Amino acid sequence: MMYSDFPTEKGASNLLRRVFSWMTLALAITGATAWGVANYPPALMFIFQNPMIIFLLFFGQLGLVIYLSLRIQTMSYQAAMTSFLGYAFLNGLTFASIFLVYTHESIALVFFLCSAMFAAMTLYGYFTRADLSSMGSILFMGLIGLIISLFINMFLRSTQFDLLISMAGIAIFTLLTAYDVQQIKRLGQQLPGAPLSKVAILGALKLYLDFINLFLYLVRFFGQKRN
Repeated sequence: MMYSDFPTEKGASNLLRRVFSWMTLALAITGATAWGVANYPPALMFIFQNPMIIFLLFFGQLGLVIYLSLRIQTMSYQAAMTSFLGYAFLNGLTFASIFLVYTHESIALVFFLCSAMFAAMTLYGYFTRADLSSMGSILFMGLIGLIISLFINMFLRSTQFDLLISMAGIAIFTLLTAYDVQQIKRLGQQLPGAPLSKVAILGALKLYLDFINLFLYLVRFFGQKRN
């Protein structure tokens, strides 16, 4: 590495270090919340036997993601941090249902598989010399197709179609991980030394969503359901 390249590489590593710190904290909050709710029957009954609560949780999560994505530049650092961690907490409330559907052993195995795949694509996105920018529009169209397919299968209720959707979801979010890591790295290279606290939170949100969605599609594909 040439000496003149060091500041940009240092900026990228500093930003990614912050991004992964926030992402890890958010995943810990989601996992701890899901586990706690799953092991507290009154909380389970309150959430999953009340359609209004599920409705509010769904739109609360959606609203926080949109709010963070569109307003983070004008938000205070404290507001961005609170919104991100609040989103992770709300996700944990709904994720508790996974422990009711799938065995704990299969959830653990899928989590380790997801972590390994995520780590591999993170390394690829960081170290590859290939320009992944062209993948952005393709992956975005893939996400739109995935959402449409999920909506259609709500009516079809086809097991085979659901497996195809899960395979597509795994592929899309695996590639999105590498793409997002490279985009975050480039941002850190372009802004060395700049105040990146809120940028790190937005980057953490992107990678958090990649990890969570990859895990969800993996557990749908490989998870063993309870009897």
